[in-house]
Amino acid sequence: GKAKAALDEKQLMDYEWKIVGQLRDVLKILKDATMFFSRAVPNLATVIPAMDLMDEKLTTYSLDDKYLPAIRAAVGLAKKTLNRYYQLTDHSDVYRIAMILHPRHKLVYFKVANWENEWIDAA
Repeated sequence: GKAKAALDEKQLMDYEWKIVGQLRDVLKILKDATMFFSRAVPNLATVIPAMDLMDEKLTTYSLDDKYLPAIRAAVGLAKKTLNRYYQLTDHSDVYRIAMILHPRHKLVYFKVANWENEWIDAA
């Protein structure tokens, strides 16, 4: 009767399930980053590489035609926000110093990430 009709009205349509699935893909990146940065032992040397990985994944999603235009637009906004925070790392030398002193990174990370020589020298 009325209860079933009300419940049927609340069910997601196929198109809405597609949106949910695509959002899940994108939000997983943000969830993983949140969990990574919320660990008991934070590590400054991992901030820039983690942000680079997030940027790479967000760029891939924003250019992938399998994602709906609304999802790609939302990813573009997330990428813009990430880049604003990334630029804030330029105001503190501590991130680059931590990476250079880290045995796994040193200057190699910057070279592999194709940073300009001027930026590497500044680091």
